Amino acid sequence: MTETGSEVDDFHAQLKAHLPRLRIYALSLARDRDAANDLVQETVVRALKGRRSFQSGTNFPAWLFRIQRNEFISGLRRQRPTVPVDTEISERLSHPPRQESTLVMREFVSAFAKLTSTQREALLLAVLEGMSYEAIAEHTGVSAGTVKSRISRGRDMLERLLLEGEKEPRPTIRSEPMADRDVEDAHRALHRD
Repeated sequence: MTETGSEVDDFHAQLKAHLPRLRIYALSLARDRDAANDLVQETVVRALKGRRSFQSGTNFPAWLFRIQRNEFISGLRRQRPTVPVDTEISERLSHPPRQESTLVMREFVSAFAKLTSTQREALLLAVLEGMSYEAIAEHTGVSAGTVKSRISRGRDMLERLLLEGEKEPRPTIRSEPMADRDVEDAHRALHRD
């Protein structure tokens, strides 16, 4: 069935006559002037495209408002709800993996346990307690040089164990004739007798 020129003109006239009511309805749906204007424009485009589906003699305003309502609902479906997430919020929402830090701590504790007791004590007092070499020397009853040596050797051994993943510490090659502790023990033994 083809449309006559008068039917097309009548359709256009009715469409123009209902534009103010379409704008009011669009404002009530969108609650934003720009969005409402876009909705009216899209409704008119849809009505013009589908004018052949309109049956003359039926309720033209109801047909238009149904197109507008459906277009509004389709627009809502097309929009995905988005929330602006800035860096601060996203950092709070995400957590760094905890497994890796647990494994690192396990490896450290295992390597730390392989140090000599004197090296462990010197490292703990220096790093955790923040004591100076002199304070540690006074606390442990050894010279400040011995404390420095224990800390240095302890750090070197820890680094080697952690980086190389050794199971057992390698024997240290001593540049001194006797170990620090041995020298001190021998010195005390001489003064006691």
